[in-house]
Amino acid sequence: MRVLIIGGDGYCGWASALHLSARGHDIAILDSLARRRWDSELGLSTLTPIRSMPERLRAWEHVSGRAIRFFEADATDYVALCDAIIATQPDAIVNFGQQRSAPYSMIDRDHAARTMINNTLGNLNVLWAMREHAPDAHLVKLGTMGEYGTPNIEIEEGFITIEHKGRRDTLPFPKQIGSFYHLTKVADSDQIYFACRVWGLCATDLNQGVVYGLHTEETALDPELINRFDYDGIFGSALNRFCVQAALDHPLTVYGRGGQTRAFLNITDTARCVGLAVESPPQPGTFRVFNQFTQTFSVLSLARLVQRVGAKLGLVVQIEHVENPRVEREAHFYSSLNNNLISLGLEPVLLGDEIVAAMISSAQTYRARIDRDQIMPTVRWKREAVHGTVEANAQERAG
Repeated sequence: MRVLIIGGDGYCGWASALHLSARGHDIAILDSLARRRWDSELGLSTLTPIRSMPERLRAWEHVSGRAIRFFEADATDYVALCDAIIATQPDAIVNFGQQRSAPYSMIDRDHAARTMINNTLGNLNVLWAMREHAPDAHLVKLGTMGEYGTPNIEIEEGFITIEHKGRRDTLPFPKQIGSFYHLTKVADSDQIYFACRVWGLCATDLNQGVVYGLHTEETALDPELINRFDYDGIFGSALNRFCVQAALDHPLTVYGRGGQTRAFLNITDTARCVGLAVESPPQPGTFRVFNQFTQTFSVLSLARLVQRVGAKLGLVVQIEHVENPRVEREAHFYSSLNNNLISLGLEPVLLGDEIVAAMISSAQTYRARIDRDQIMPTVRWKREAVHGTVEANAQERAG
């Protein structure tokens, strides 16, 4: 199949591009390299040394014998996006090309606006470009389990059947977003659902959990193919942060009570899930939703896992509860279905001691690249106390 991957320079996009290429598909990547610029603007750096895109592509062609085309362009540039779609005539379009950090979207108004423009406009452009130039292509869109929030009922896969005042209907599952980033993902889903109903496009919305892990079978073939390992307070995940802290003999910083429970999957499974979706397209006019995760963990249970594995490695790992910079439930019910990808044949890579040990080992290998100042959170969801409350400010203006 001919597959265009938007955002193929990013963590999930790069792993998926190599996986699909290794499976024999004709891959093209469209990416503006914005994520590299955002790191530079914020003074951040991934734990691992990431090569330039030309170096990455040359290394992949060398080890695999397969070339990947590259278009340096942004999905918010409609003309450039259309040009790439016309040039590649894709059977499938995989859209990873989005700002994917909740803390980034909460830094200030400018970063929230940048997230909205990049994600929502970019997604809209993809749909219009498909309508005009690739109406038979299958859109595989990376969503997030964060769209659902933490409801006190089991999370279905995209839709829920309800009865209300004697009538019955199947409707999109209610969304309870936790940041401006998550708001853009909900808007994406609504846009895609609309385009499938009205234009007859077909799409798969992959509501993905938190991704962990460094290597896939493909990225491990050459050091120049290595993927990102983000541990900072903007783009990093809790598990990555804990593994880096363990390598530094730094306490594992658990936000609040640590009962926040989320869905997780290994980066290898991300690539496999994208492959399964691409290779099993739905009928025209179909909008389907897959919950893309393999396990659930609370933040505190992850810290305890890293603590236990660290002890086996001879490290003294302490757990420290710190103020939660986010506004979220710290103790809640959490259960979700993930039947669709399993039914397509996904055999999950499960998180355990061996994988955590490998992640800590990677942190030790690249210890010299760790910036301690980037580990702790710098973005807070709540307004600072000096600004007062909305009600207090209104009273002051009136008074």
